Amino acid sequence: METAADRRPVLDVGFDERVPPPKLGLFAVQHLLTLSAIWVFPVLIGITLGLATGDVTHMIQASFLLAGVVTVLQSSRIVRLPIVQGPTAAFFAALLAAGAAYGLDAAFGSMIVAGLIFMLLTIPVGRLGVLIHVLRFATDPLVYGTMCVIIGAQLATLGLPGWFGAEGEPAYGWKLFWIGLITLLTVVACLLLGGTTLIRRAAVIIGMAVGSVLAAVFGLWSLPDMSGVAFVGPPALLPFGFAVAWPAVLLMLLAFLESSAEAVGMYTLVSRWGGTELTRERINRGLFTEYAGSVVGALFGGIGTASYPENAGIVRVTRIGSRFVTMTAGFIAIALAFLPVFSAFVAGLPGAVLAAASTVLFGIIAMSGVQILAAVDWDDLNITVAGTAFILALGGQWLPEAMVATMPDWVRALVTTPMMFGAVLLIVLNAAVNYGLRPMLARR
Repeated sequence: METAADRRPVLDVGFDERVPPPKLGLFAVQHLLTLSAIWVFPVLIGITLGLATGDVTHMIQASFLLAGVVTVLQSSRIVRLPIVQGPTAAFFAALLAAGAAYGLDAAFGSMIVAGLIFMLLTIPVGRLGVLIHVLRFATDPLVYGTMCVIIGAQLATLGLPGWFGAEGEPAYGWKLFWIGLITLLTVVACLLLGGTTLIRRAAVIIGMAVGSVLAAVFGLWSLPDMSGVAFVGPPALLPFGFAVAWPAVLLMLLAFLESSAEAVGMYTLVSRWGGTELTRERINRGLFTEYAGSVVGALFGGIGTASYPENAGIVRVTRIGSRFVTMTAGFIAIALAFLPVFSAFVAGLPGAVLAAASTVLFGIIAMSGVQILAAVDWDDLNITVAGTAFILALGGQWLPEAMVATMPDWVRALVTTPMMFGAVLLIVLNAAVNYGLRPMLARR
């Protein structure tokens, strides 16, 4: 049970306090530098699905727009907390799976449909917002922690294999691998030795810069051709078209469920640091805004967002909880969304470098799950729930192709996508065992 001591403020600058302009800009950039997934995830989707640079540029622009708009809304008018939004691994994995199976038109179209469904479940009027009552099943540490581990394991297939580049490229092979290794070591060194400085916050960006320079020096990469790219311009509406695939809708619903669990956790944690009471209505408004933002962002090809733990970490370490800082970071992200020349440059960075830099991100996602699981009471029932879901979810990737081909589309999409299969198994097994079987055994 939460006590008064748990709600005691731990911040030097409160949520509603302002900071001087020079520090405001510095702290805002510090928050923005942690959002490396805004450009890493779109580029990795482009590499995996074989997209043109222009398509990746659209996704980067839209992701900046989506993250910026929702961050500004959350910081200024909605939850009024120093919350920063950015693309989440759940939507990244969902878009990869849906895009490979049905195309990006159906992937983003299905995200729109799923987002509208979640908006209906969180209408911030009276008692209409019912999702908050359901989220306790998804926010259970057993479910959420195991899901993070599963997602990290699923994304591992994009990490180390990508260090060699794409098969068929002139630079494919061991030369790119060594560039990737140096990139990884740079990121790790910045994380371990950067302390609380910007060096640590920008570790992924610094690693990408070092790797790209080395690739250029050894003739393995050249600057992308920017001659046909406008310097200023808005994100494109429906750049991939629009379609809906119901198995993909189910996948996106699960991604929204996971991002919701992450959001509730961040709202609760950050509000506690500022000694602020977080009401159910306030949480509901925040979730509704996240879903609405993701729906609008998907119209432009943006990856769905969640509240970033890394930015919450910045608030805790710097003890600067001013929501005007995160609001400024959101405005900077919006400005970058209207600079296609910047997005096109990022889209043209060497894939091997991005794969190496993202390897650390994927590992952090998995180990964050392990950290969450430390709060679980590991009796036989919980071990059975987590162990069964973990093995089945990952094992679905290697089912015999002849058997997979006989399955209906929605079943095939479910069992071959670890994040999707794992979420369903964890929620069902946890509800059946811990809310059904456990009370029955206790009565006996």
